[in-house]
Amino acid sequence: MKIIFAGTPDFAATALAALHQAAHEISLVLTQPDRPSGRGMKLTATPVAKLATELGLRVEKPATLKTESARGLVAEIDADVMVVAAYGLLLPKAILDLPKLGCVNIHGSLLPRWRGAAPVQRAIEAGDARTGICIMQMDAGLDTGAILLMRAIDIAKHDTGGSLMDKLAATGAESIVEAMARIDDLTPQPQDPAGVTYAAKISKLEADIDWSATAVQIERRIRAFDPFPGCETTISGERIRIWGGLATDGAVAAQAGIVIAVTLDDFSVQCGQGALRITSVQRPGGRRITARELLQSIAVIQGQQCKKR
Repeated sequence: MKIIFAGTPDFAATALAALHQAAHEISLVLTQPDRPSGRGMKLTATPVAKLATELGLRVEKPATLKTESARGLVAEIDADVMVVAAYGLLLPKAILDLPKLGCVNIHGSLLPRWRGAAPVQRAIEAGDARTGICIMQMDAGLDTGAILLMRAIDIAKHDTGGSLMDKLAATGAESIVEAMARIDDLTPQPQDPAGVTYAAKISKLEADIDWSATAVQIERRIRAFDPFPGCETTISGERIRIWGGLATDGAVAAQAGIVIAVTLDDFSVQCGQGALRITSVQRPGGRRITARELLQSIAVIQGQQCKKR
């Protein structure tokens, strides 16, 4: 297959590596422009750009695909197919129509559930038992195209957004290689409109823990938002990021947000229903530490109020 590949993060780089190993002709790699990153805000190439460069592939970083120059860039390749994975830029119809077999997307959910920007995180947050990968024929809509191939995986009880993304990246890489090998035999299956849900882009405002939610909801969000953007609260006047929490019954009559128990190893906060036993945290500018380490350095006492910003 003569392929144009379009993607940006590690999730996409995993698929690019698999397609290259499968000996497809990857004639062009599209990725987002370099962005400032790190404490020094140094311009940094995307994971896909870094890998493509290592593999000796042609890399282009257009800021948009809506220009005539971008269309010409894609048209000159005369590709069989364009593979898209977490690219982050809209593909206009003028681009979608260029490859002989169209454009296919590696999407991290069991479509039509969780169309949109954050399907992996929203699946954990909602308490889904399963998710998966869809290889989808792209059209002008938002993840509305027909399904060419679907592979499901279980969501483990302790999966985070990061760990589940890694699992899906591996599944997506295997699935796109299989789809390319079987492309002439795959029958596109339209999505069932009755099952549509949307995975909205994650806002940093959502990271501020609302203790009036149930303990189960908060625990799921903490796992879903790990590693980004994390979940935070104010304890003893200090903003603390919560990385590990376990929902418990919390059978204490207390206002939501109140610290109801403190031990040597952890502390528990009353939620709207149940309580959250906190086991792993991070102080501003620091590393992840255990709740025990936190309790040795700041005064978290029973009866304190955990607050939003």
